[in-house]
Formats: sequence, C-alpha cells, structure tokens
Amino acid sequence: MTAGIPAGYGIDTDPARIDRALVHHWLSTDAYWALGRSRETVDRAADGSLNFGAYDDSGSQCGYARVVTDLATFAWLCDVYVDRAHRGRGLGLALAAAVRDHLAPYGLRRVLLATGDAHGVYQRVGFRPLADPQRWMVLGQEG
Repeated sequence: MTAGIPAGYGIDTDPARIDRALVHHWLSTDAYWALGRSRETVDRAADGSLNFGAYDDSGSQCGYARVVTDLATFAWLCDVYVDRAHRGRGLGLALAAAVRDHLAPYGLRRVLLATGDAHGVYQRVGFRPLADPQRWMVLGQEG
C-alpha cells in the first residue's frame, strides 16, 4: 500500500517553501473545486492547515496538498493539486501517501476527503467510500 515518491521529486511540509502565489494560481484558475478562490482565502486556508509541497529536483514547486486537522481525532485532506506539466508520473498518489504517512503516528479516528475525479488514486493509499454517508451532514455550500 506504500506509494513511493517518483524519481526526481521530493515532498515536505516546510511552510516556508510553499509558493503561495503559485498555489493560488493553480487553485483559482485550474482546480474545479476552487475556481475563482481569492488569494486572501488561499492564504488564510494555508495558515490554518498542514501544507505539503511537492518539488522537482531543481526545487520548483510542482504540487500541493493541504490538511485541516486537530492532530488528535480528525483530518480533512483537500486542495490536492499537481501542475499539469508534472501529471501522469504518480505525484498525486505520492502526495496522498505522504499525507497518510505523516498523519499515521497521531492515530486519528478519521481522515476524510472529497473528490469528483480521483477516487482510484485515493483508494490506492487506503481511502474508501463512507460506509454510512446518510449519517453525514453539511452546513454551507456543497460542491
């Protein structure tokens, strides 16, 4: 179930390395779930989250993932994005696996995510559909 990081890439959680302008560009212009998201919102979200950056050997950021968590019982994986020029190399899978592995020592009861198109990627690192989705509710806008 372990997904390795593709050759030529690295992933870390150093917030100083995250190129927030680039992340804002990716999310607000190319991520179906965040189209039009403001830079202020991207920055506030990053400030309140555990951020993962994926980088190529030159140090250029080529991917991003964000986790909202209390590091005790719950986490939500969101805003997973791989630059179009780096897709198809397993980097999304590696980001999801890095998140899973980073959170494992905390013994969280639940790690959730929502995806419209990458179920197979997340299943490969252990995610599965909710067994009882009718128990879950949402406050606010869906989608």
